[in-house]
Amino acid sequence: MELGVAEDKPKDIHTNPNPGGWKTFPFLTGSMVTMSIAAYGLPANLIVYLIQQFNIKSIAATQITNVVNGFTNLLPIAGAIISDSFLGSFPTIAISNSITMLGMILMTLTATIPSLRPHPCSTNSSQACPGPSGGQLAVLYSAFALAGIGVAGTRFNMVTMGASQFDTPADRESFINWYFCSIYMAFVIAVTGIVYVQDNVGWGWGYGICALLNAISILVFLAGRKKYRMIEPEGSPFTGLARVLVTAVRKNGMRLRGKVDSGDYYYGCKEGRGGAEDGSVEMMQALPPPPSKRFRVLI
Repeated sequence: MELGVAEDKPKDIHTNPNPGGWKTFPFLTGSMVTMSIAAYGLPANLIVYLIQQFNIKSIAATQITNVVNGFTNLLPIAGAIISDSFLGSFPTIAISNSITMLGMILMTLTATIPSLRPHPCSTNSSQACPGPSGGQLAVLYSAFALAGIGVAGTRFNMVTMGASQFDTPADRESFINWYFCSIYMAFVIAVTGIVYVQDNVGWGWGYGICALLNAISILVFLAGRKKYRMIEPEGSPFTGLARVLVTAVRKNGMRLRGKVDSGDYYYGCKEGRGGAEDGSVEMMQALPPPPSKRFRVLI
């Protein structure tokens, strides 16, 4: 390496020689594809499942499905913070995938054990259909929560871990392209194949296949453990953003005494604040303009 040229390479805490590279691609992508089919297969036909199997009204079933989807899409932010700040990608993905497995098993049990669902609604009866009991809803919502928490730790962290296996930007871009192509393929399989099995074969088979795919995802991911480049947690960027917001609130009423010039702000080149140290005109011209008074608490 030439003097003064920094390596664009993440800090590796792996003890094995020559970790990372394209040899990790089958394990990471294979794990994410099988997990994504299971994760997308759970909510894909959920409204129909709640109406037919739990005797829940269509409006309520739609609301529950929207909450599940929102829960699943927002939690990955928390999973990324936990991975970057505390655990690292590999432990976070392994633990989260196992939690998702528990949620898939519970969903399969609700579809196969009659006592976990209300009695079927008779179309010939004039009486109202029996709704689910508190215990039945508790098992159902627990399955949703476990599946959502598990997806939170894998959705963002898997692609981050995969990109960190490569040293060059070209390899990282190629991996990300193949990665998202595989994710979209998994989505198509879930909303067609899994939904077909649920509607035409049985709900127990549909969710059982999701649980099986989740188990395969765990095994494939762990099988590549000795080939991965393990990256040490370096802190989340969200921590810095939170500090900026807290500092901005605390400084909101602050007023500087005396004359204020560009040297009171850090907004660019250090040598040019308040005048270039070498007095060169080029340095002064290269400086950005002084900050405006608008949003000055964020400077």
